[in-house]
Amino acid sequence: MILRALIFNILFFGQAALTLLFGWAFLWMSMANYRRYIALWAHFANFLVRRLLGVQVAFRGTENIPDEAVIYACKHQSAWDTTLFLWLDADNAYVMKASLGRIPFWSWYVQHCGHILIDRSGGAGAMRDMIRKANAILADNRSIVIFPEGTRTPPGGPGKYHPGIAALYTQSDAKVVPIALNSGLFWPRQSFRKYKGRLIVEFLPPMPDGLKSREFMTQLQDRIETATRLLESEFDQPAGDKSGKASLQSAHKPK
Repeated sequence: MILRALIFNILFFGQAALTLLFGWAFLWMSMANYRRYIALWAHFANFLVRRLLGVQVAFRGTENIPDEAVIYACKHQSAWDTTLFLWLDADNAYVMKASLGRIPFWSWYVQHCGHILIDRSGGAGAMRDMIRKANAILADNRSIVIFPEGTRTPPGGPGKYHPGIAALYTQSDAKVVPIALNSGLFWPRQSFRKYKGRLIVEFLPPMPDGLKSREFMTQLQDRIETATRLLESEFDQPAGDKSGKASLQSAHKPK
């Protein structure tokens, strides 16, 4: 697997660099088409993950995805997680930390794709700006992806859940869909090596309406972490539960 990991890293980071390097040349595109250009990176990454590394990607709980624009609150274990939602639907919008805007060209691309950069040190003003942009995106029938932990955490334990997701929950009418996964077992944080196996993404039932912020955060973290520990425990079990990506896309994209 070391040789495969070497080839994977060369191809993955090489293609990401080319996407960044030439992205400026396509800024004339409409926002919708530009999102599809950027999403080519995610499609290529997942092709490599499945075909080169031998990782099976399985989806569960797709029946829990409402037929409308939603807010996905996703566990964050791996760099792979950032490719997932662009792979499924290029129109999904990410909430990203503002420090990513310091990557050359990247802030231009984020703005032209209609994603959200948030300055965690910006206080109430930054939170209001995030909510305003999020509600405009939801009104455009696009779903939003946020990683409540804010950064990758290794398998086996939770990170610190930040209050941005609670602000989106209380200040919008969109459903919040928690997501558990075990991607860190196959593409570990800050690791050169990659591992084959069954990567599972589980869409949990939407959070109930009307919760107070603290109660919402407690329930959200408990749901995501409990489901994640169960997925991690399946690491050595036989492969199965492989629903097709096409069927997931159909359930996932708002109509």
